[in-house]
Amino acid sequence: MTNRRAILSGSPFEERIGYARAVVDGEWVHVSGTTGFDYSAMTISEDVVEQAEQCLRNIGDALAQAGCGFEDVVRVRYLLPEREDFEPCWPVLRRAFGEVRPAATMMVCGLADPRMRIEIEVYARRRELRIEAVHGAEMLEEWRHVHNEIVPPAAMSLDDARQRLGRYRMENAYLGDVLVGCSTVRPPEGEGAVATVIARVLPGYRGRGFGTALYERGLAHARVLGARAVETCVLAANEDGLRFAVKRGFVETERYVLDGESDLWVDLRLGTD
Repeated sequence: MTNRRAILSGSPFEERIGYARAVVDGEWVHVSGTTGFDYSAMTISEDVVEQAEQCLRNIGDALAQAGCGFEDVVRVRYLLPEREDFEPCWPVLRRAFGEVRPAATMMVCGLADPRMRIEIEVYARRRELRIEAVHGAEMLEEWRHVHNEIVPPAAMSLDDARQRLGRYRMENAYLGDVLVGCSTVRPPEGEGAVATVIARVLPGYRGRGFGTALYERGLAHARVLGARAVETCVLAANEDGLRFAVKRGFVETERYVLDGESDLWVDLRLGTD
C-alpha cells in the first residue's frame, strides 16, 4: 500500500476548510493552492510581487517537509484575479523555476479572499536518495568537493582525501544523479572506543532529511565497529551543522582553534551505551 502523509502549515484555512498544505503520496508531492499569507502572523502584503515571493516561501517550506525542493517540481499552476498582475511576478517565478522548467498554466479566476492577488499550486516528484561508499577517483573527488565546500578552512587536496579513504569509511549521497552530501566515519580509538561520525550536506539541500540519513548510516557503521561513544566535529561558523548535532543529542565538549589558524571548531560527543 502506498504511504500517504499530510503536511500542515498552521494556516487556519486548513483547519476551517479541511485540507492539508501538501500531501505526500509515495513519490508524488501535491501542494495545495498557496497564497501570499505569512501564516505565522496571518498577514498579507498588498503588493502582488511580495505575495508571489511569500507564496514561494510557503511552498518551499512544504516541499522541504516532504523531502524535496523546487528542482523536483514537474507542474505549476498560477491563479490570479487580474491578468495584468501576472507579468510583474515573472522575475520572482523565474528565480524559482527558470532552471527547472516545469509544465505551467496561468488561469484568471476569483480567489477566496479579495486581499489575495495570486495563488500558486505545484506538483513535485521526489527523487530517491542514494548513499554509496566512495570508490574510484571520480567519487573521491566528489567527496572532496563537498568537504571543501562546507569546511573551507580544512580544505583537502586529492592526496589528503586519498589517504583518508585508506583509513576511514567515506560515503557520498546523491539525489538521483545529483551530489548532495557526504559522510566520514573514523573507527573507534582509545580505551573509550570513541568513533567519529561526520555528515555533511551542501547548503541547497539542507532541511530535507539527507543529513539524518547520512548520520544514521554512519552511526550504525560505528556501532558495528564496536564504538561505545561517538564524537563529531563542526566548524563553529556552520550554524546549521551545530543545530543538527545538538538536535540529535550531541553535547559540546570543547571549542578550539588549531595552531596557526583563526577558525573556531567545536567537538561534540554522543554516548552510545
